[in-house]
Amino acid sequence: MQWDPAQYLRYADERLRPALDLMARVPLATPARVVDLGCGPGNVTAILKQRWPEAAVTGVDSSPEMLGKAAASVPECRFELGDFGTWMPEIAPDLIYSNAALHWLGGHDTLFPRLLSLLSKGGVLAVQMPGMHAAPLRALQHEVAASGPWAAALADVGFARPILEPGAYWDLLRPRCTALDMWETTYMHALQGDNAAVQWAIGTSLKPFLDRLTPELREGYLAAYSKAMAGPYPRRADGSTLLPFRRVFMVATV
Repeated sequence: MQWDPAQYLRYADERLRPALDLMARVPLATPARVVDLGCGPGNVTAILKQRWPEAAVTGVDSSPEMLGKAAASVPECRFELGDFGTWMPEIAPDLIYSNAALHWLGGHDTLFPRLLSLLSKGGVLAVQMPGMHAAPLRALQHEVAASGPWAAALADVGFARPILEPGAYWDLLRPRCTALDMWETTYMHALQGDNAAVQWAIGTSLKPFLDRLTPELREGYLAAYSKAMAGPYPRRADGSTLLPFRRVFMVATV
C-alpha cells in the first residue's frame, strides 16, 4: 500500500495519545538501543528520542512514503525500510516499541515470540494495537464492500482478521517473559471537520479498500460508506464527531 503521511497526521493529536500512554509504562531508565517498529511518519520516533536522548533510536517501516517523511522530520534518528514480520536488528535492542502497527500482520502466535527473542537480556517489547474489528467503523467497510459495483474488486481484500483476545496474548507472552503489563482503553475521540470519522478511516483502515478501486468506483464506495457511517457516528450539536476507539496494550520484559 502507498501511504499518505498528511492524511494519517490529520488527527495527529488523537493518534498520539495512546502512543504516549504506552511509552509511559515502559520500565526502562537508560536503554542503549531503541527500535520504533512501524514508525510511520516519525512523530512518535522523535518523542522516543526525546525521552531517551542517549539511546540510538531506529525507526522501521514498510512504507517508503512514511520513511521519507520521518527521515526529513527527525534527522537525529536512523530509519530503515523493513517488513515487520521478517525484520532483524543488527544488534539486539533494549526496547522494541510498536504503536498501532502489528495489527496489519497475521500470525501473532509466532510473530510476538519472535520479537521477544530479538531483545537483549532485560529488554522490553511494548505494543499497542487497535481492537476495532467489531466496531461500526470497521464492520461497515466490509459490509459496504460486499454490495455495489465495487464488490468484485474488493472480494478478496485482506485485513479482515481481528487481533487476538487479551487473554490469548497473556497466555502467549507470559511464559516467555519475566514481567507482563497488559491493559485496554477505549478513547472517546472528539473529531472535528466534515465527515470526520470517515476521514479518520481514510488515513488507515480504509486504505486496503480504496487502493483496489478506480477513481470512479472509489468515489462511489466512499459515498456509500459515508452514508452508512452517519448513523453510528453522527455529528454532534457542537460540530464534533465522537469516535469511541478501543486499543489494547502490552509491555513485556524478558
